[in-house]
Amino acid sequence: MAVDWDAYKAVLFDLDGVITPTAEVHMHAWSQMFNDFLTARGGQQPYTDEDYFEHVDGKPRYDGVRDLLASRGIVLPDGSPEDPPEAQTVAGLGNRKNVQFGRVLAHDGVTAYPGSLRLLEALRDRGMPMAIVSSSRNAPDVLDAAGVTHFFSDVVHGGVAAQRGLAGKPAPDTYQAAADDLGVAHADAVVLEDATSGVAAGAAGSFGLVIGVDRGVGVEALTRAGADLVVSDLAELL
Repeated sequence: MAVDWDAYKAVLFDLDGVITPTAEVHMHAWSQMFNDFLTARGGQQPYTDEDYFEHVDGKPRYDGVRDLLASRGIVLPDGSPEDPPEAQTVAGLGNRKNVQFGRVLAHDGVTAYPGSLRLLEALRDRGMPMAIVSSSRNAPDVLDAAGVTHFFSDVVHGGVAAQRGLAGKPAPDTYQAAADDLGVAHADAVVLEDATSGVAAGAAGSFGLVIGVDRGVGVEALTRAGADLVVSDLAELL
């Protein structure tokens, strides 16, 4: 699985599930929020991990809410990012999930995957420019909590994407923007992703290499989404 890193000029990482195990924290926060909401409405099947991978994983927060609701035939007003967590809107539900995520992060902290840290250190020692491309607006807080902010020259998170008018994954815009920020042609950059939506974004962006990281989605699903190769741990790429 070793990659010829000399063939590339930048590496673009998703964060949750690739660098840090915060995808699990996100999953738990989504599950609690959606199941509380669905139970209160009545007549709905419980939210499951399959729902997460199918409708939420890797997408901007409000897009994930909207897609899950659509799968259940539920329509809510979009609202606005300033909606309080108790608001019965797409934004309100997304904000409710974010409050739960923040509580867990503050209480438990987060540590980078050992294999991911090894790859970051190896790429840093090579002088490789690196960026984070995350749909989560919490990315800066997660990077700080994990102590890995210093590895990355650029962080394109959900808030940055909104400010710059960039379409979220599975559109390639955020990854392309990160490569542009680093001054690297898209074809000279590598994308690393654990979500099918993120892999699809990399595949749509004409990047030099798209690597899927299987943290539970499955090799077949990541390959079908457009991954050129799939690993279970980033240390396999050394």
